[in-house]
Amino acid sequence: MAVAARALEDKPQLGIMMMLAAWFLFALVDTSAKWLVLAGYPAFQLAFMRYAGHFAISLVVTFREGFDSDRLRTGHLWQVLFRSSLLISATLGNFYALNFLPLTVISAIMFSSPIIVCFLSMTVLKEQIGPWRWGAILLGFAGVLVVIRPFGETFHPAMILPMYNATALALYSLMTRRLAGLVATETMQFYMGALGTAVLLPFAIWAWVMPPDLLGWCLLIGLGVLGWSGHQLLTTAHLFGSANTLMPYTYSFMIYIAGLSWLVFDHLPDFWTVTGALIIVMSGLIIWKREQK
Repeated sequence: MAVAARALEDKPQLGIMMMLAAWFLFALVDTSAKWLVLAGYPAFQLAFMRYAGHFAISLVVTFREGFDSDRLRTGHLWQVLFRSSLLISATLGNFYALNFLPLTVISAIMFSSPIIVCFLSMTVLKEQIGPWRWGAILLGFAGVLVVIRPFGETFHPAMILPMYNATALALYSLMTRRLAGLVATETMQFYMGALGTAVLLPFAIWAWVMPPDLLGWCLLIGLGVLGWSGHQLLTTAHLFGSANTLMPYTYSFMIYIAGLSWLVFDHLPDFWTVTGALIIVMSGLIIWKREQK
């Protein structure tokens, strides 16, 4: 098994390609959600379709060889459900914030998540953090302040939501790290889809807007298909390359978002959003470099 694992990790280029593809799919999810929000679809409906599609695909994958309840059993069920609830709430908050904020602003704030992970790892995982990483954490939060400009005219209260989302994603990352090797990936995928579908269904029915055309249905269904596919690519990428090799390519998401925002919505980020995003990226890369050492 160890030899096979090493053989897979000897193909980092394939892992990098999968990583780039995964973040492109996530960018398509956010762009589709933004288009649907502007077309009048409520956040609850979009979040429900995101996880209903995820759940449907997970059912097929989990039980493709026949129903086996052992695939769903885990001694860490409550931790798995808590992990799922973090991502579900972040998704809902992200879709709601799209009503008020450009994609580029949301993505810049959301990418403070690795910085929050580094900060929380000290208190939750009891890891040691040196002066370099402390400096990077402070630099990252300065970048967030540059993006949101809390005392400027461009500040919108909805900017608080991406900050919550970034924190939820940081906790989600820590939970994933803690559960890795204890719970199968397909089991965690199944419970995430199941919980999201069950919790969001009543709200989606209450707020449902019927798509008037095929494009609306395709985009709604695509939220789940693209989201699930992105997570699968993201997970598989780590079989071909180490986390340290792949991490910098997560920032390709911000390039994708900027390009799609321009192509679809004719929106380009302003100077301060770009500046703040670059500071956040620099902070994340400093943390990544120190963790390599």
